[in-house]
Amino acid sequence: MPSRRRWLMHCSVALLALAAQGSSRAAAARHVVLVLGDSLSAEYGLARGTGWVALLEQRLAQQKLAATVVNASISGDTTSGGRSRLGALLAQHRPTHVVIELGGNDALRGLPLSMTRDNLSAMARAAKAAGAKVMLVGMQVPPNYGARYGQDFAASFSSVARAEGTALVPFLLAGVADAAPNETWFQADRIHPLAKAHPLMLDTVWVVMKPWLK
Repeated sequence: MPSRRRWLMHCSVALLALAAQGSSRAAAARHVVLVLGDSLSAEYGLARGTGWVALLEQRLAQQKLAATVVNASISGDTTSGGRSRLGALLAQHRPTHVVIELGGNDALRGLPLSMTRDNLSAMARAAKAAGAKVMLVGMQVPPNYGARYGQDFAASFSSVARAEGTALVPFLLAGVADAAPNETWFQADRIHPLAKAHPLMLDTVWVVMKPWLK
């Protein structure tokens, strides 16, 4: 009988240890943040680890916020491309939070704004249906696109955010694209920010993201 009691005690201790390990892993991965973006989030032209998404992961660790960041951004991606990829990403990573930073390439390709809005809405709804909170990261176009188009394009993000009840960063490049002289913040193509701009981009996102993660 004593040996049986010892055996039961060993089993109980082992089960408690496994439960503690499981709880620890769950706590460590309390949030999974999926970033679905284009070249602005994919570190185009930058050394790895210097883009705003990589800096976000570092900040989360520094602030002891239990979150894992999955960067699913692809340079050149459009809202249509993101929409086609999102379902598989949701199934694979099961994110608690989804950041959608897409739309700039839609404008560069002259795609209809109605298509951009529809794709953003569809992605927001798909992420919410999967149980994730959603954040849209807005973009603006240069003045040479025309005042009316520029206003309508920028408004697309806020209108979708209102309709779908998502968080919104109005303009990822605030303080960069509108800085003077702004060419000192960009690579030679005048489209992609230099590494020194990415901490500012993170700060712009962080203002909205910090309360959104709670």
